[in-house]
Formats: sequence, C-alpha cells, structure tokens
Amino acid sequence: MLDPLARALHLDDAERAHLFDLARAAQPVRPAPRRRAAKHRLRPSVQQLLDALTGAAHIGDDRLDILGANPLGRALFLEMFDGQERPNAARFIFLDPRARDFYLDWDRIARDVVATLRSAAGRNPYDRDLTELVGELSTRSQEFRQHWAKHDVRFHISGVKHFHHAQVGDLELNYERLEVVFDTGLTIFTYTADPGTRSAEALGLLGSWAATAAAEQQAPAG
Repeated sequence: MLDPLARALHLDDAERAHLFDLARAAQPVRPAPRRRAAKHRLRPSVQQLLDALTGAAHIGDDRLDILGANPLGRALFLEMFDGQERPNAARFIFLDPRARDFYLDWDRIARDVVATLRSAAGRNPYDRDLTELVGELSTRSQEFRQHWAKHDVRFHISGVKHFHHAQVGDLELNYERLEVVFDTGLTIFTYTADPGTRSAEALGLLGSWAATAAAEQQAPAG
C-alpha cells in the first residue's frame, strides 16, 4: 500500500524512504528500548583512504559526529574541529556563532542538517544518542526547533557549498557523499574546487598551509 501512496503524494526519494522507515517503526510489536548506538571505530584503511584523497574530506555517522578527516579536511573545517577530536557538525552549525560566518549559505545548510537528522531518526527511532542530540539542539536553538517541527527529510548527496575561510577567504566547493559499504552508517564527504578557479587556488593554499602545519607537529623538538 505504501508504493501507491508515495506515488499519489509525489514523494521524492528521501521522503519515500522516510515513509517506509516510519511504517517499519510503527509495526505492532513491542517497541525496543532506546539504546546507545555502538561507537564507530575508524578503520586504519579508511583513514588511509581519506589521506590519499587530494580534496578535503571527512567521515561521519548518521548523527553527524565527525569521526575523522584528512589534513585538508581539518584545515577547511578548522573552527569545527578546534581542539575536538570528534566534533558534531549539527552542534557546530546551530550552537557555534562562527558557523554563520563560515557557511555563506548558512540557512540552507541548517535546513539540510535538520532534514538529514530527521531521516536518521526515522531509520533509527531507538537511537538514544540521536534522541539526546535532537533534544539538546531543540532546547538551545530556536532555529533548530522551528526546522525540526517541519518534518522535512532530504538526501544530502552532492552539490555546491560556499564557505568563508578565515585564512584563504571565500570558497565555492563541490561536495560528494560516498557511502562506506562495509561500515554501515558511515559516510565520507569530499570537497573539491573546479580547476582554474579562484577557489581552486585558495584550496591549494590551504593544502600547503595544512601540510606545513602537519610537518611542524611531526618535527622533533629542538
């Protein structure tokens, strides 16, 4: 019955998937208790893959916890990491005032993040960590509360994002979402610039800065 309903409502792929997730969660069985999701561990081979990418890249889970990044990814999202080994992108976007300067299209990014979390909540209705994150953001951010109440869902797969980086200025970057099939729930995001553009030059400068910083950290004292 759900397929005809989805067609009648003209649901897109994300909305259709969310409808099926909600239907599964509503099955007349004893509901499972809310539980902590298993903590993902970043396999060394996945980190090696991140480091081999020439663009900026980071990897995260359904709650938008960032588990790792390559040096250029950490340099691009410098303020989000800012001393945190595993930051959360949603917390940064809604709770850190620097995010509004960093994301030139902050309003669209904010809507996309809430829609992503709403989709994750449909897939994992008993994820206690996700529930607590939504509760925290709802309590501390009026914008999050307003977007969450709309029940929008969206697949955050590819597109263009605009950033203002404190060190290299404005960037227009293409992003792509890559599923890590072996590690269910983990996703790699890559950020690249079109060749020959001002953004490509700026990203190259940022890469040089990141490489220099990494070399200085690895250099022996004295």
